Amino acid sequence: MDHSPGFLKLVAEAKKNITEISVAEARARLAVGNKVVLLDVREDHEWSAGHAAEAVHLGKGILERDLEKLYPQPNTEIIMYCGGGFRSAMSCDAAQKMGYQKVSSLIGGYKALVAAGWPMAK
Repeated sequence: MDHSPGFLKLVAEAKKNITEISVAEARARLAVGNKVVLLDVREDHEWSAGHAAEAVHLGKGILERDLEKLYPQPNTEIIMYCGGGFRSAMSCDAAQKMGYQKVSSLIGGYKALVAAGWPMAK
């Protein structure tokens, strides 16, 4: 995808402040059995086309409005993903500014999940 320079600048700034994890790291965290949330921050039409089987959907456009309603505890561990890892980086940055302490962005996003053979649902 061809991203605009302004968007890429915002993503680069967000990535300075957040933690990014690989698909393997996400798989390991989810396998431990702790309450880890896999949060898909893509648009509704992207979610409908396919998503990680255990994911919860909360689009980037409403994240700040609804995150505290869904997960009121700021120590909830949340792994966010989008299409390629850019919007999730900005979403993690926003969540941290809201007080969430254990958020991370999935490197490569949905595309990386698909490439890794992650179980998907529609």
